[in-house]
Amino acid sequence: MGLAEQQLASLNTAIAIAVKGNAFYQPKIAECGRSKGFDSLDAFSEKMPFTTKRELAEDYGANPPYGSNLSYDLKDYTRLHQTSGTTGRPMAWLDTPESWSWIIDSWAYIWRVCGAKAGETAIFPFSFGPFIGFWAAFEAASKVDLRCIPLGGQQSFERLQMILRHEPQWLCCTPTYALHLMNVAERENVDLTKCSVRSIIVGGEPGGSVAEVRSRIEQGWGGARVFDHHGMTEVGPVTYSDKENPNLLRIIHEAYYAEVVEPETGRAIDFGNIGELVLTTLGRNGSPLFRYRTGDLVKPVRVEGEDPRAFALEGGIIGRADDMVVVRGINLHPSAVDAVIRSLEGFGEYQVSISKRDPMVQASIRVENISDVEDELMRMKLQKRLREVFALRIPVDILELGTLPQFEMKAKRWSVSD
Repeated sequence: MGLAEQQLASLNTAIAIAVKGNAFYQPKIAECGRSKGFDSLDAFSEKMPFTTKRELAEDYGANPPYGSNLSYDLKDYTRLHQTSGTTGRPMAWLDTPESWSWIIDSWAYIWRVCGAKAGETAIFPFSFGPFIGFWAAFEAASKVDLRCIPLGGQQSFERLQMILRHEPQWLCCTPTYALHLMNVAERENVDLTKCSVRSIIVGGEPGGSVAEVRSRIEQGWGGARVFDHHGMTEVGPVTYSDKENPNLLRIIHEAYYAEVVEPETGRAIDFGNIGELVLTTLGRNGSPLFRYRTGDLVKPVRVEGEDPRAFALEGGIIGRADDMVVVRGINLHPSAVDAVIRSLEGFGEYQVSISKRDPMVQASIRVENISDVEDELMRMKLQKRLREVFALRIPVDILELGTLPQFEMKAKRWSVSD
């Protein structure tokens, strides 16, 4: 069975289940007249309307506390996780045992394809809250027979001590926290270049596919290979770094029907162009998503030797359709600013402020100096580099180490004031 046939079969199974009991999707499926399923993926893309985050948020508000995107009785759901709330109020997301198993299978595939082997050790330096990503990563690591060490409830230096004591081969965290542990290690005279970690799976932020960020982490951890991964609470684990080309994110096409569309029109784009990633889950049938507009901007490219419908994402998650700002005629993406700051030595945590109060949108940056170089020299260095890359004068304010908040989970570095 080819990829398209496999995806269509999984899609029609999800449609059949949703038709029976999913109050959120029943009207959408009825509207396109396909209660018995679709004849092709092209027909699905043509007939099925998009699902948006705004729709889901409105549904949650109208049907508290879990919304109406539930295909089974509430008693059948055994897992609850919550979105980060980056673009609005956090939403709880429920899973049945079958849906959770589908998520774990996808994460287990990521561990295997990245090279994890039974008997190795993986360490997880974060607190286990309602965020889905690390729960799924932890359970999937156990499923592929890794020894799993949780480090919730500890300070960063304590976590470094656990890494040195238990000598894991694998580290799983956000790019921000991998960088933060490097800074803590330097302050505490811990040489991470000689530690046991040889592979790092990062997620929650686009940094793992940003060459400058990836290089900083790999150098700071003694040449450990960084694998990027991206997913969403409402969708599941979606991508992983290509082992041969770290600039590509590979999609688990067996688990998702992926499309890329123009953000403004919703029309499909050609390979090589930037558009918005649209995902349909093919197995999370307790709380499915059909043609979900993720808001993530990506560049789809063909992969040699793969099924014609399969594609990878060049440059990973380039940005979000809703977080790009235009500053004096220049498009400014958070990932691009992050790449500039991480390309220079001596800078730690930072925050970007965007002001729309003036007739012209203004941007400024506050950043910590973690070097021994004078603040003024560091300020001039960063401002010069920003001007070279963006052709903009972006004011920089240098702060003492520890001034800005540190992030274990998804970092929130951009603030916009109207």
